[in-house]
Amino acid sequence: MPDDQTQLDPEVRELIAAPVSQEAAREARLTPAEAVRQMRIRVPERANRKLRTVIERSNRDDQLKGWWHVANVNAVARMEINDHSWVHIQIVTNIALKLLRQLTKHGIEPAMVTDYGMTRDDAEVVVALTALTHCIGMSVHRKGHEDFSLFLAEPKLRELLAGMYTEPELTVVVSEVLQGIISHRADGEPLTLEAGILRVSDALDMEQGRSRIAFERGHVGIHSLSAAAIEEVEISDGEEKPIRISITMNNSSGIYQVDGLLKAKLVGSGLEPYVEVIAHIDTEDEKRLVPLYRLEL
Repeated sequence: MPDDQTQLDPEVRELIAAPVSQEAAREARLTPAEAVRQMRIRVPERANRKLRTVIERSNRDDQLKGWWHVANVNAVARMEINDHSWVHIQIVTNIALKLLRQLTKHGIEPAMVTDYGMTRDDAEVVVALTALTHCIGMSVHRKGHEDFSLFLAEPKLRELLAGMYTEPELTVVVSEVLQGIISHRADGEPLTLEAGILRVSDALDMEQGRSRIAFERGHVGIHSLSAAAIEEVEISDGEEKPIRISITMNNSSGIYQVDGLLKAKLVGSGLEPYVEVIAHIDTEDEKRLVPLYRLEL
């Protein structure tokens, strides 16, 4: 492993020196009012009016945005780890909806349908709200942040869903979101498809050094090198399973992210029967070393 950053490609050195996005680093230096003002979550709502309402209310909610801002200040300015800004929230929400829609396109129904007789639209609401609130507990502290997210999220979820559901369906939706939040931690045990989707979506925010593994800023090691190696993550139809996750790397150290981080989140998520993961390297020299890597689940 290199012990001198001068041996590394300049772009890789830059990613290691600054392991969070420029947007997240810049936002951490804004005043709370400035930071909140620029936040706007955008997702493909399609014809789901409930999802549209949830996103519109979230975009008007300065308390929710305030949690995102403090979470990012804690992560970026104080702990110097990975991005926990609203940009991370936006990415995870979109990935989660993509995974859910990919599964339902292939006839795989979420728990909201199979367990409660509700609809796919309701499952999208659960998945989106879980993504929107899964790490607001980082505004308290990183250690145990999933637990903190639970007590912050419960009243906020009821506020965001006011008038959209009546009891007992309101409590069903809130409870399923809370289960997804707590299940995304390292030792989490998702009980539903929706919770498993959030767990995997959080790990898939890994493009361009956005690893969910915390590492020391500027330190050249397997964590930083492998994070800097991930160029692109693409979700599409699989050849043998409903979902293919294709990961483009600029060097073979990225396999650590795939086989370490992503596999750890996929195993036990409930998505294993539906997902195939392949990684390939986008440089000619290393293509001969690792032309194609398939994750064994």
